[in-house]
Amino acid sequence: MLTFLAPALLLAQAPSPENRADPVPLDIQQQTALRCSMAIAMAAEQQRVGAATDQGWPDLTERGREFFVRSLAQLMEDTGLTREGLVAQARPEVETLKQPGRLAEVMPGGLLLLDASGL
Repeated sequence: MLTFLAPALLLAQAPSPENRADPVPLDIQQQTALRCSMAIAMAAEQQRVGAATDQGWPDLTERGREFFVRSLAQLMEDTGLTREGLVAQARPEVETLKQPGRLAEVMPGGLLLLDASGL
């Protein structure tokens, strides 16, 4: 799906019986964290392969990766989602962000969240 996703999910704890794989309702902060994490990962991947047009985005290689990992780990902890559940939860966000102009639309908020994280 995204190159950031595999390492982030490997860092998460193994699923336990109380963890769930089915999508769960997210509050506005959790939904924003998920959307922004996916956007930052997609933008970083575009930068990595040289496909990003000059959007004025900072280099997201290190900070973006750390933000992605921390955000998804926090979501798993807060919601009890398993790795598989998180992937299922993220899939619609990724599909939306693939639509023309949507990534560029979401990135300003994602960058604000990244800056606010202190990373």
